Amino acid sequence: MTTERRKHWDRVYSSKASTDVSWYQEVPDKSLDFIGASGVSLNDPIIDVGGGASTLVDHLLDAGYLDLTVLDLTDTAFDHSRQRLGERADSVNWIVSDVVYFEPQRLYRLWHDRAVLHFLTDATDRERYVEVLGQALAPGGHAVIATFGPGGPLKCSGLEIRRYTLTMMEKLLGAEFELHSHEIENHRTPMGATQQFLYTCWIRRG
Repeated sequence: MTTERRKHWDRVYSSKASTDVSWYQEVPDKSLDFIGASGVSLNDPIIDVGGGASTLVDHLLDAGYLDLTVLDLTDTAFDHSRQRLGERADSVNWIVSDVVYFEPQRLYRLWHDRAVLHFLTDATDRERYVEVLGQALAPGGHAVIATFGPGGPLKCSGLEIRRYTLTMMEKLLGAEFELHSHEIENHRTPMGATQQFLYTCWIRRG
């Protein structure tokens, strides 16, 4: 499955500019708001899951965050970010991995994901995602997870997706994670369509 997923996203990022994909945001305001509200310090480790070509890392660097990791399935996505960031890319830790097989080597104070969870249509993959989240996030750390909401699309980038309600997110994450905040965003794509996202922020108990 990882090989097929990687091939798909290699094709996407090899054939399109990062500004032409439907999820592109010049300024990821909602993610930045949730990260800022978490109270994470500039020195705390942050990981952006599925953030290969996202501009979030640019804005976090601009804000002074010093310990940034970006994880993505394909290095092709990272090429877009490295070219955009130039020398600043050297200050970011880039990890090529499928999140469901990711083995964290450290604990993070904040986990951000606006790109991965809603593509995990297999229940085993979702269970593994939650296991990895628990392994990667420090007790008391925050997980900011944005998925397609109940009014979101049924497909994205040619793939089936899983839409989420708040109740579904609570059931998936379980008792280990306490809901901190949530919000609906209607994202305007570069093509002019609207996609509904459900943003949630969770605190890992312990």
